[in-house]
Amino acid sequence: MKQQQAGFASLGQGRWALSGDLQFDNAARVLDEGAAAFGADARAEIDLAQVGRVDSAGLALLVEWSVAASSSGRAVAYRNVPPALGALAGISDLAQFLEGA
Repeated sequence: MKQQQAGFASLGQGRWALSGDLQFDNAARVLDEGAAAFGADARAEIDLAQVGRVDSAGLALLVEWSVAASSSGRAVAYRNVPPALGALAGISDLAQFLEGA
C-alpha cells in the first residue's frame, strides 16, 4: 500500500488540518513542519480527520507537540482522532496527550 504524503493546511485562527500517513519515515519532517507552522501560537487546534496510517513514531510526534507546547505555556488540542490512533495511544498509556485541551 502506497504511503500518503503527510501535510498541513491552515484553517485559520490557530486551527490546522493534518492529513496523510504519520510513520517512522516522515515523523521527523512532520515534527519540524508542525513546529514551524504553529509553534508560536498560544493555542493550536489540529484536526486529524484526514490522517491515514499511524505508527508509534507518528504517535510520538503528536505527544512531542503536546509536551513542547505545555512546557512553554501553550496548548495543543487534537480533534477527530482516528480510532486506530486512539487505540495505539491507549495501549501505550498516552491517551491523555490526545484528549481535547
